[in-house]
Amino acid sequence: MAAIRQLAYGTTPDSLDEYLRTSERTARECVYKFCEWVVKLYNKKYLRKPNTNDVQKLYQAHKERHGFSRMLESIDCMHLPWQNCPTAWQGQFTRGDHGHPTIILEAIVSQDLWIWHVFFGVPGSLNDLNVIYQSKFFNDVITGTGPDTSFTVSGVEYRCGYYLAGEIYQTYYTIVKTIPHPTYDKRKKFAKFQEAARKDIEQCFAVLQKMAYP
Repeated sequence: MAAIRQLAYGTTPDSLDEYLRTSERTARECVYKFCEWVVKLYNKKYLRKPNTNDVQKLYQAHKERHGFSRMLESIDCMHLPWQNCPTAWQGQFTRGDHGHPTIILEAIVSQDLWIWHVFFGVPGSLNDLNVIYQSKFFNDVITGTGPDTSFTVSGVEYRCGYYLAGEIYQTYYTIVKTIPHPTYDKRKKFAKFQEAARKDIEQCFAVLQKMAYP
């Protein structure tokens, strides 16, 4: 109970001494043990990097469902409302275009709502552009330590898979963006399929919001 109240409501460890009859030190240890066992129970499947077997399954599933060959997953960001934000932090986590405290969440999601990467941005005026610079997601791409996802298109070999993203993202060879104003039929078809495939992550965000605020 001490761990749940601290994580869910943002209460401090020393505020539980009268209600739960626990000391500040005990309350802190409860949070540590709770998080430790959550990681032990779920780290083999969730919030981990995909292995070679996972990559092949993702390739096959996305090709059959969306028609995108060698697509890994979709990446996007959302501002998650923080209703229980402590008063002292509300100024840091409130943006003018929202008017209430929010936490920006970057996630990578597959077609079956498997989330294997999340990053919560630090306080400030964060958006999809600058949160990606703070996330450690592309470190493996830069250092070349990620899973083997090489493939060949038109005789050119690419050493990593790609992710679908919105047009606000900068141009990276691992990110395939939509075409904002397609003019030719071929471009219109691509934009239609790309935006339809990105419904996976929009569905995930809808589920997270429903769980947080039923």
